Amino acid sequence: MKKSRYTDTQIINILKQNQAGESVANLCREHGMSQATFYKWRSKYGDADINVVKRLKELEAENARLKKMHPSRGY
Repeated sequence: MKKSRYTDTQIINILKQNQAGESVANLCREHGMSQATFYKWRSKYGDADINVVKRLKELEAENARLKKMHPSRGY
């Protein structure tokens, strides 16, 4: 999986700028990303706080680790 150019904190800050009234087009131009990326972030993170995002990342990593330990048998 490709590593993101943006940290979770940066993504949350960009989304908060949009909630404060900045247009999506300006944010995308300023940060060098596509509007599709912005909307994907918004659907994933929504109104999440930094702590919530960190916990989500921890759970995703734990889930991936557990899946590697016990692969499904394809039943």
